[in-house]
This record gives sequence, structure tokens and C-alpha cells, in this order.
Amino acid sequence: MRWWNRAKLLWSYLRKSERVPALPVEYIVETTAKCNLYCPMCPRETHKQPKEDMADEIFERLVQGARRTGEHMMLIGLGEPLMDTDIFDRIEYCERHGVSTLLSTNGVLLDEKAAQKLLDSKLEHITLSFDGSTKETFEHYRKGARFERVRDNFVRFAQMKHERGSKMQIVIQMVKMPGNAHEIDAFRAYWSAVPGVDQVRVKEDETNLVQPEGNRESRPCHYLWRGAMYVKHDGRVYPCCQSYMLDGAPVGDLRDQPLDEIFNSDQMRQLRRLHAVGRAGEIDMCARCCTAVPHPLLVAGSLVLHGKWVRRAMPVVERLVYGRKLPKELLKPAREDLIQINSKR
Repeated sequence: MRWWNRAKLLWSYLRKSERVPALPVEYIVETTAKCNLYCPMCPRETHKQPKEDMADEIFERLVQGARRTGEHMMLIGLGEPLMDTDIFDRIEYCERHGVSTLLSTNGVLLDEKAAQKLLDSKLEHITLSFDGSTKETFEHYRKGARFERVRDNFVRFAQMKHERGSKMQIVIQMVKMPGNAHEIDAFRAYWSAVPGVDQVRVKEDETNLVQPEGNRESRPCHYLWRGAMYVKHDGRVYPCCQSYMLDGAPVGDLRDQPLDEIFNSDQMRQLRRLHAVGRAGEIDMCARCCTAVPHPLLVAGSLVLHGKWVRRAMPVVERLVYGRKLPKELLKPAREDLIQINSKR
């Protein structure tokens, strides 16, 4: 079923169809809007969030609707996933319905007990966010967190994963910003040496808070055809990962609409129509978006392969592009650097 869903998504993308007879391969799911830190580069500082979790009915409706076609759900959003008391149950629920899960954490709550529970779960991939190599820089960007505590939590978690021989993919990530760019080399050197870390990632900021220039690419945005759709904690659904933060309107609501109806709502069809004819700049959120639009060849490749293989292949493609062994046009504008690490230490 999933390969046929991908085939229909690919055909619709290549034809630039406004109606898609399929469903996204991935979703960004905000299971909680609560967070325990203040980060000046985070969109929640301009979009105030309630202290609420996603209701079970909304989450279950999403998974039920996506279970035959969805390949992974990223349980992230504008909240800290480990503040969701049901996060481990949600991971298990997705696994039970054949959908793999990913999450990202700021690490404050990743103590030994939480690390054990994560490693006992079926979580496939986790991003550990660590925006600096020194205490001063880290605590500037992660206000409310202690440098030593988060660093030690991440190191312990990676080592526990390594000792277990777990296949969970661990990525340690820094968002590159003016105040931490000078620490990139030290960041890479430190985390590359930690057993259990699979990738070290330096990612350009895409929040439009410290990088306000929009994306001027003319390619149709693949997110409108393949996903990821962004599901807010209250059930509102947005067309892509950046749309809510850029003040775009929701394209549906899971509280009263099925997933297939939302994916082909009038709003989604209008967005695809404008992108297909090169008029994306008329859409305010798209005109201001800083996210890179991959070459159609990469988009096609991401739909030929299952999502888990795409996730493993993309770092290789990016390293080849950034190493000038492949044309830069494949990933333009370049937004992130990755180091692949052999985790079999």
C-alpha cells in the first residue's frame, strides 16, 4: 500500500496536479504545546502557546487515517516532547499501526530514567538539540537550561544506546546563528567523538526570526505534495513545517474533518495551483519562507524509496553536494551540513 501511495504522490508532483489521490508520507505532530525553556530563536516566542497537550482522540484519529500510507511521524512542534506525559504511549501507538516515529528534544528532561524508556521504545530516530559549544553561548540560546546538565544527559544517552547496540539513530544538532557560528568546529569535534552519536549536524536557521530573507526559488514546493503536513496540538492542520510559524492559515481541522479531505481541501489545491504555475510568491508565507526547495530529482528519489531509506540516504547526498562531488543545484540554497559517523565503535 505504501509503495502505491508513493507512486501516486510522485505522479501528482511531476504532473503538478492540484488534486492528489494519495496521502502524505510524513507528518509533523505537535503532541504538546508546552515547553520548559525560553529560546530567542524559537517561533513560540512570537507565537504564544497554551500549556496544553494533544487530546488522545485527535492523535488517534490522525494515526488511524495515516496508518496505511504514512511512513513516519515526527513527534515535535513548538513544544518539548518529553513534557508530554503520554509521549511513550504515542510512540507505541504509532508502532502498533505500522508508522515509525522520530522526535527532537532540548535534553533538560532526558535523565537516566527517560533515556531508559526511550531506548526501550520503538523510536527510530532522535535529534538532540545543542546550540553551542561553550556554557556562555549555549545558555544564551537555551535560557533556563544548564549547559553541563544537558551535555551530560546527551552523552549518557548516546553511551547507553551504544552499549545496548541499539539501532536508534541519534543526531546531535546545532542551529547555526550569528552568536554560535564561531563554535562550529569545536561542536563537531566534541560530538563526533561521543560513542553512539550517528550524525553531527549544523543546520541553518529557518525560523525567519534571525534570518528574515525569504526563499526565492521558483520550484514548486514538494511539501505540498509529499508532506510533511504540520498538525497542531489542537487538531488544526497546516500544509507544511513552516506555514504556522509564517502566519499561514490552516487547511483543515482533524476535530471535524478526515485526513484525506484535508489533504485535498480547497486551500491545499489553491496552494498547489499557484506553485505549479510559478506564482508561489503571491502566497505571503511562501514568499517569506527560508526553507530550501530540493531539485525535482531529489524529490522523485524521496518518493521512490521508503521514508526510512530516504532519511539514511539524504546525509550522503548532502555530503556529496557540499563536498562538490555533486552539483549544488540539487540542494539550493544549501541549508545544512552533516557529518556521518560510524556508530560501530
